[in-house]
Amino acid sequence: MMYVVGVTGGIGSGKTTVTRLFEQLGVVVVDADVIARHIMDRGSPAMQAVQQRYGDQALHTDGSLNRAWLRAHIFAHPEEKAWLNQLTHPLIREQILAQLQAAKSSYVILSAPLLIENGLQQFCQRVLVVDVDEATQCHRTANRDNVSSQQVKAVMAAQVSREKRLEHADDIIDNRGDVGNLQPQVQQLHQLYLRLASQ
Repeated sequence: MMYVVGVTGGIGSGKTTVTRLFEQLGVVVVDADVIARHIMDRGSPAMQAVQQRYGDQALHTDGSLNRAWLRAHIFAHPEEKAWLNQLTHPLIREQILAQLQAAKSSYVILSAPLLIENGLQQFCQRVLVVDVDEATQCHRTANRDNVSSQQVKAVMAAQVSREKRLEHADDIIDNRGDVGNLQPQVQQLHQLYLRLASQ
């Protein structure tokens, strides 16, 4: 059985930067976001279901998913979100499990912004939370994605609270400082996870 560490954190917390550091140490990272994007590849069953339900307005002219349209539509019709989640969540879960099984490192990381919200911690032996304060989250995300702080706050409101996330944490990386502060924290946890995985 593969030893799985779930990595999560709110938007703008620096999850991706942290998981890249683990990758540089030879750890396989299974990224739920990447899987979720590929579920909607052109011609996939999920994509065909979306087209059947919403018609061509949900697509770009090249046949790829119009994510901006779909996001806006779901935001305006919350009941449609439930339909989309029922369609995509089982497919995403299936892919996550397949990739975790196939991983060939001493332990594997499951990176998921909604790890706790979607109950994915059930597949993990440990949960690592990348933590920053909410003001930092807001500032970083607004700069990175070139969006208003209102939009960032709306996304944050849809995720579990920082307190709730920390309640689930076995380990915490404090990412309020600069990137240089991450390396030693990652290195220390890497040694811990290697030990735990070998037991």
